[in-house]
Formats: sequence, structure tokens, C-alpha cells
Amino acid sequence: MTRPDETTLRAWAYLGRVAEPPHTALRELVEAVGPREAAAAIRSRRVPDGHAEVLGATAARAHLDSAAEDLERAAQVGARLVTPDDEEWPGWQLWSLRAADTVERGGPPLALWVRGSKDLAAEVTAGMGVIGARGSTSYGEYVTGQLVGGLAAEGWTVISGGAFGIDGTAHRAALGCGGSTVAVMACGIDVDYPASHAALFSAIARDGLIVSEYPPGTTAARHRFLTRNRLVAALSTAVVVVEAGRRSGAANTAAWARKLGRPLAAVPGPVTSAMSVGCNRMIADEQAALVTDAKSLISFAAPDGEGGPDRGPARSTDTLAGDRQRVYEAIPRRGAVTVDEIAVSSGIVAGAVLSALATLEIDGFVTAVGDGWALSTG
Repeated sequence: MTRPDETTLRAWAYLGRVAEPPHTALRELVEAVGPREAAAAIRSRRVPDGHAEVLGATAARAHLDSAAEDLERAAQVGARLVTPDDEEWPGWQLWSLRAADTVERGGPPLALWVRGSKDLAAEVTAGMGVIGARGSTSYGEYVTGQLVGGLAAEGWTVISGGAFGIDGTAHRAALGCGGSTVAVMACGIDVDYPASHAALFSAIARDGLIVSEYPPGTTAARHRFLTRNRLVAALSTAVVVVEAGRRSGAANTAAWARKLGRPLAAVPGPVTSAMSVGCNRMIADEQAALVTDAKSLISFAAPDGEGGPDRGPARSTDTLAGDRQRVYEAIPRRGAVTVDEIAVSSGIVAGAVLSALATLEIDGFVTAVGDGWALSTG
């Protein structure tokens, strides 16, 4: 893959603004005809047969063409637009979102605005989602610092949402110990929200990455936080909840982690703390594994080093276990099969199948063939 030329990049930027993301019909149009052709079709209000839904979704914004301004505004803060045509597009992490196309606020992003000099795909190769309550306690902040310190020492990137509480603590702890961190935003990459985190965001952009599917200048809104949460889960190898109240935004991200087949862990807290009710409930209901330190978290997220930092190609299928083993064994020795067929054969939900396939492909066990998957021959 090569970096798109300026005309194509402007088409991507235009498409990223004409419909509130994520929008499956718009993405399908782009995949069918390409970004330039899709942009031209939306501008002219004449789309190919089978894509009429896009017209309604883009009716309010089709006339807004600020692509050049958006790209310039991004460049001014050291940001760029990363598309599926780029080498740094985190394709295998985002692939599992295709199984969520029919879920509200589901589906992969069309493109991503990225602020910072690091390579996005490389940064999230071994990423730990660290999330929790905005109204965190001293206990939660202490535990977060301990977890992040241990993760950074082992080469993990800390992924969170840039909010008050556990999010901000996780980002600061990663930066403070020389680790890497990625903030996934519910607004434009040039918007400091919350405003009091402006210095933190500048530090993240300098030493990590700020990511958003929203164009520059987009303001934060409640529905955008809920939409953003799926990206925190998707970009993470695993997710840990440090503190969460009875009703918490972190619970929404945790639900996305389960839906996408990401290992989910939670830190237990005092029974007297309202900020630990959510975590304690997840553990009691067996929705999340109980972890108490970085060692137990890493062991849970990457057993035998699987999926962790600096992993190399697997040498033998003897190393496979759990979902990866079941998915691998559901693929015939000859020919290709679809995700749905693997799901039926293995008894694993499609989202978890996609996650397992992604890591199996990285380790050289399987290969994508058209719309299906086959065992690697090399």
C-alpha cells in the first residue's frame, strides 16, 4: 500500500464529514467504487444501484466540502488522515468491527485522523485498553499507576479515552514512565476536551498518538462518546476496567470488548466504594477476569506471550489454545471458508472469530482469500 495522492486524500476527507460516523452504507459505497468515485457520486446526488441509502444519510451535509481546510487544520497540529490505503492502517484490529455493522454505533471507521509522529498500526500491535470511572478515587488512581507502570515496562501501549479520572491517570502514568499511549477521542484531534487536559493532550501528541474518526473541529457530544467507545475496544488487544460505578461509560466500552472478542479484565475494589460496584459486578457475573497487578493482567491478556509485545511468528500449532485453536481447526486443509462458516463449525461468535483470525494471520497460520479464510501454505 502507498500513501494516497492529494486528490484521493481530499475525497477521503470529504467523505469523512458527509455522514455522522460510523455509517455502513457509506463505507460500502466507498469499498464498491473507490473514494474519488464515491465522493463524486454523493456530490452529484447520483449513486450506483443498490446504494440509495447513502443519499438520505448525506443529504444534510453533502454540500459541505471543507476537505482542503480539514487537511490543513490537521497539518497545523501535526496530524494526518489515515485511510485503509495506508501502511499504518490498523486493519486487523478494526476488522472485527465488521461483525458489528448491524449494531447501533457499530462498524469500522471510514478513516482515522491521527495526531502524532508514531505509526498507528505499530503502536496498537500490543495495546492494552485501560478504562474506568471519571469520578475516580485515590485507590483507583493508585492501582492504575501500578498497572500502567508494569505494562509499559513490558512494552505495552496504553489505550484510553482522554477523559477525567482513570483515563487521564492512565495516560499520565504511561507518559511518566516513558511508555507509549494512545488517546481515542470523541471530538476532533485538534479539540481539547476536556479543556483542562490541553497540556496532557499536547504531551500525548508528542510522545504517543491522538486518534479520532471525527474531522478536525468536531465538538464532543454524548452520542459521540458512546460511538468512540467501540474504537477503544477494537484497537486494544485486551481491556481492563479499573473503576466503574453502577452506571458507567466504562461499562459500555467493556460491553464492546466482549462483543468484539477482546479479553476483558477488571480490578476488584472495596465493597464500600460506589466506584467499584461496576467492576465487582463484572467479576461476580463472570463477565470479566479478576486481576490485581500488571503481571496477572498481562498473563490473562497474552497467555504464553500470545498477542503481546515483540511476538514473532508461531513455530507450531502446539502453541494454539482457546478460541485460536478452535478457529484454526474449523478451517479445512484445502479451500477457503467464510467467517460465518467458521463460527458455525467452531461454535464461536463471529466477532470472536474475527479477532482470532486476525492474530492467526499475523502469526502466519491463516491467509485471507477473497471473502474467506484459508490455512497458510508457507
